[in-house]
Amino acid sequence: MIAGVQRKLAMSQKILIVIPARYASTRLPGKPLVKIAGVEMIRRVADIAASICRHNENCSYVVATDDTRITDYCAGAGIPAVMTAETCRSGTERCWDAVSRQAEQPDFIINLQGDNPLCPPWVIQQLIDEWKACPADVFTPCIHLDWAEYDSLVESKKTTPYSGTTVLVDKNGYALAFSKGTIPAIRKPEKAREQLEKSPVRRHVGLYAYTLAALKNYFDLPESDYEKGCVEGLEQMRFLYNGLRVKMVEVTYRGRKSTSGVDSPEDVARVEAILAEYGEFEL
Repeated sequence: MIAGVQRKLAMSQKILIVIPARYASTRLPGKPLVKIAGVEMIRRVADIAASICRHNENCSYVVATDDTRITDYCAGAGIPAVMTAETCRSGTERCWDAVSRQAEQPDFIINLQGDNPLCPPWVIQQLIDEWKACPADVFTPCIHLDWAEYDSLVESKKTTPYSGTTVLVDKNGYALAFSKGTIPAIRKPEKAREQLEKSPVRRHVGLYAYTLAALKNYFDLPESDYEKGCVEGLEQMRFLYNGLRVKMVEVTYRGRKSTSGVDSPEDVARVEAILAEYGEFEL
């Protein structure tokens, strides 16, 4: 009964997908306009957002940028865009800046980074579906690693120990802790492999969605010791530190390869290779 009322209420609320897109990049200048397999990266991300909007009521999207070269491109391509302050220090700040400039503030905000052209649209949809069904302040995906994926993570951390974030969840799927280490520790790996079909490790996927209140209040929350650069360096720990509920949404890539944000010419080549192998998303 309660879940049904919550779903009905969510259907009448406004969803906004914000795409932060900063022009300056040391390793890839003007990267939102860099072409990937012949299509500008910001166009690719906007197309993903537009496809989500077509399948959800009261859903819209906007590119949030600090450069007129991007707004000019968006105007010509029919992509909604808004100029944000040059002082924004992160994608989260730029996301909130864009939200605060809206004539009608949304109830649910998805922060879709402009350098993430391989973000699966079904992952975004799962965040929306979970928001409609489950009370929380923040929604973010994770992947429950099988043993082969766990072994791959452990191997990669031998050379890049602080790449890849893992998360502990409670029985209802809410986050207990995030770490750049591999949590939980597996004290008896042989026995764990015998008893558990999958590893107990979940890898966090850095895509965030917030209720309006959670995003608005984020900047006034006390910073946790765990988000300092000399410790974990994870800004999402601020939510947990201050008692907000972070719902982890288990997702899969459905057999496709993926990659993190595009920050270099090598990343562009990597994304083009993935698209050549698996094809474009069906939007």
